[in-house]
Formats: sequence, structure tokens, C-alpha cells
Amino acid sequence: MSLSTDRAPQAFTFKGGMLPMTVMELVSGDPEQIRAQLASKLSQSPAFFQHTPVVLSVEKLDEPHLALERICAVCRGHKLLPVAVRGGGDPVRQSAWALGLGWFPPQENRGRSLESVPPVAAEPVAEPAETVADSAAEKAEPAHASKVYRGTVRSGQQVSAPEGDLVIIGAVNAGAEILAAGSVHIYGALRGRALAGIHGDRNASIYCKELHAELLSVAGTYKRLDDIDNRLLGANVEVVLEHDQLCIARLG
Repeated sequence: MSLSTDRAPQAFTFKGGMLPMTVMELVSGDPEQIRAQLASKLSQSPAFFQHTPVVLSVEKLDEPHLALERICAVCRGHKLLPVAVRGGGDPVRQSAWALGLGWFPPQENRGRSLESVPPVAAEPVAEPAETVADSAAEKAEPAHASKVYRGTVRSGQQVSAPEGDLVIIGAVNAGAEILAAGSVHIYGALRGRALAGIHGDRNASIYCKELHAELLSVAGTYKRLDDIDNRLLGANVEVVLEHDQLCIARLG
């Protein structure tokens, strides 16, 4: 009797991952209005519209019967690839599934910060104003779990710090990707993609010794290599978000 324990080779494995994704936040459900704005954006930043995957956020819309199929067609006509929808009621969710898109619940329903949870007190004791202010400040203080990576981040590799800052002591090659909930510090050349504030921290920054980045992003606002001033390439820089614009400044 054969005791062979040979198994058929696996066709795939499931792995958890954190992929950067552009969110297209809709404030109008009118496909023609969306078309006009996309055409304007395309003329300003043609490098961005290169089959970029996007998540359509409909959280700000109050339209239960959204023209989702037409909106997706408009996006594809401008080289954007909708992959999922975030928010909306059951009709929107069903439409997304019918179109072969994923669906995510509204962002505000995924979890609430401590500040939004009303405190439960044993007795209705009024605190002095000074104490209340101090308590609120303590709650607002984020707990950072920084991560340090030593070595070169190579093409196809991803390094992330999902709960704090990320420090790279080395270079980030073209085709590599680094992500952090907080700020990103690169003590070397940045030739790949760097994304800071991936959970929406607008105070996050990116620092690098030598700028050649394929993409820079802070809290979802981004610049591609084609959008970066040539005079800043190769420089030691700081990247911050100011007035919804990504600003790059020389250091030293």
C-alpha cells in the first residue's frame, strides 16, 4: 500500500496587505458634471490619468438611486479604473456588486475615536474647566508606534508602519513603496513611492535626503514625479500638506 502524501500544488494563497488607493470623493452624482471636472483635471495632470485605480466615495451624497454605472463609464473614459465604492445605502451597495465592484461601509462607521464616546460617570460631578481641557488634550494625543527599517527597500518591496512613523536608514528604489500612519523619514535616496498619513493625518510629513520619488502622498494628497519641480530633484527636502496642497521645500 502506498503511503504517498503528495498533494496538488496550490494555485494561490491569501495574504493581508495594505495598498495605497486614491479615493475619489463625490460631492455631486451628476455624471456630466463629473465628466467636465475630469476633463479639466486631465489637461492639468495627464500623468495621473494612466489607468489609476480609484475608490468612489459617495458618503457625502444623499442619492439612494445613484447613476453608478454612468459614473463608472465616465471614469473609465478618462483612464480611471473604479475598483470599489465606499458608503451609500443598500441600493448603492447592490449596484456596486452588480457592476463587479467592491463595497466598503462609510468611513465614520468603522470606528469612533475616544473623543466621540460619551464618558460614563458614577456621579454627576462637575470638573473644573482646567481639568476638562487637560483631559481632552490627553485624549487627543496619539500613541505612535514608530518603525525603523535598515537597508535598501528594493523594487516590488513594501515597508509599512500602520500605527506610527517610518524611518528608512537606506535608499528606496524605483518600484518600491513605503507607507506610514505618521511621517516618513528616508536617510537616503527616494526613487519609489512614499505615502505618509495613510489614515488621514494631515500633520504627517515626508523627509528624504535625495528626492527622485515616483509618487509622494500626505493624507491622500499626492504628487507624481512629473508634477515635481525639476529644481528640487536630487535635493534634501521636506514634504508637507498646506491648504490641501502638497508643498516641497529644501532642507539645509
